[in-house]
Amino acid sequence: MRRIGSEDDRILPLINVVFLLLIFFMVAGRLAVADPFRVEPPRSANGVGADRGPAVVLIGADGRLALDGASVETGALAAAVAELRPEAVRVKADGAASAGLVVGVLRTLREAGVRQTQLLTIEDRR
Repeated sequence: MRRIGSEDDRILPLINVVFLLLIFFMVAGRLAVADPFRVEPPRSANGVGADRGPAVVLIGADGRLALDGASVETGALAAAVAELRPEAVRVKADGAASAGLVVGVLRTLREAGVRQTQLLTIEDRR
């Protein structure tokens, strides 16, 4: 004689699969490094997708700077970049940041020996 299973017995495999998928996506999921402060890049007519570069300089709307996630004073940026010696640096500036500050940071990077600098923008699709 065959035993009739309860509702709980039929739903257990579904629960097991759901938990296995949950664990898989938790382990396989990509974790992004959070920026030390919020930056909203300006919009541009031509946009190019950006991969993670070897070094990133953040410029906040209030003039704060960060190099690879660590806050840096404006005067210490050249020394910090010289320590890292990156060939390329991506500059992610807030759209409300002073243009003079952005140009100054780009000049400092060039003088510190950075061969390639990229100013990241968001493509304006109007």
